[in-house]
Amino acid sequence: MTYDGRLLAGVTVLMAVVEAGSMSRAAEALGLTPSGVGRAIQRLETRIGVRLLERTTRSLHLTEEGRRFWMRVLPLIDGIEDAALDAAGAAQHVRGRLKVNVDPYFSRLVLAHELGGFLAQHGGLRLELVMRDNVGDLVADGFDLALRFGDPPSGGLTARKLLETRILTVASPAYIAARGRPLHPHDLTGHKSIDYRDPLTGSPFEWEFRRGQEMVAVTCPSRLMVSDVDTMLRACLAGAGIAQVMRLGTEELLRSGRLIDIFPDWPDEIFPLHAIFPSRSHRTAKVNVFTDFCVRLLGADDRAGRTNDLRLKTFN
Repeated sequence: MTYDGRLLAGVTVLMAVVEAGSMSRAAEALGLTPSGVGRAIQRLETRIGVRLLERTTRSLHLTEEGRRFWMRVLPLIDGIEDAALDAAGAAQHVRGRLKVNVDPYFSRLVLAHELGGFLAQHGGLRLELVMRDNVGDLVADGFDLALRFGDPPSGGLTARKLLETRILTVASPAYIAARGRPLHPHDLTGHKSIDYRDPLTGSPFEWEFRRGQEMVAVTCPSRLMVSDVDTMLRACLAGAGIAQVMRLGTEELLRSGRLIDIFPDWPDEIFPLHAIFPSRSHRTAKVNVFTDFCVRLLGADDRAGRTNDLRLKTFN
C-alpha cells in the first residue's frame, strides 16, 4: 500500500470517533461537520478495503476488523504524539483527556476523596471516570486503562497488580446473637448468606476459605443476591445474613464491632486489584501518572503480591 497523507488523516478521524463515541461529538472536537467525518471514515474504509465501524441510528462501534486495526495503529499514534511532545521539550507534561474504566466501589472508596488534589497537580489533564461492573472492550470503548478487582481478563490486555486485600466472612452482632456463630466454614450450610453477583456470569461468587495449603469450598443457602457492595454491607449490618466482603473499606466497621470477622483463623483468601491496559508497547505519561497516583493512595509499591490492609473511611 503506497503511503499518502490521507491515510494518516483518516486514522486521526477514526481515533476521534472512537474516543468521542459518536460522529457528531467527533465532528465538534475536530472542527468538522458530521457528514465530513462520515466521508473521512468511508474514504479510510475504502482505502483499507474493510469496514471499520458499524453504524446504526442508535449505536456506533468498531467491527472485529476495525478493532484489530485500531489495536495496531493506536500505539503508533501515541508514539507520534509522544515524539511531538518530546521534540517540544514537554514529554514530562501530562495533558489531554484520560478515560478510565473504574470499579464503582473503588472509585467511591479510594479515588473520590483525592481527585481534587490530583487534578490540581495536573492542570492540563481532563479526567473522565466511567463506573462499570466489567472491563468490556477497552479499545472499542476508548479507555486508556481500567481499574478492576479480580483476575485480569485474557485477550491481548496487559495488567499491573496494585493491591491484594483479604476476603472476610462477616456478620452483624445481632445476627450472631440470633443465629449463633459458626465455628467452621462447613457450619455455614445451616446459616443464611448474602450472595454477591459476578457481573461476568450472572451467578453468585463461590465461597472459598483458605488457610495455608488447605482450601474449603462451601455452598451456602441464600435468599438474597446483590450486585452492589454498599447494599450487601448495609444488608449484612441489618442482620440479613452472613456476607463475604473485602477487608479494603470495612476496617472501621470491624474495629467498631458493627461487623464481626467470623473466621479470623482462615486468613488466606485474597482478592487482587489490577490496573488493566490495552495492549501497547508504550504507555503515555498521563496513564503512568494516574497509575502511580493510585499506587500511592493504596500504599502499595511495584512488588506484585504485596498485601495491604488499608484503613480507609466508609459508611458513616
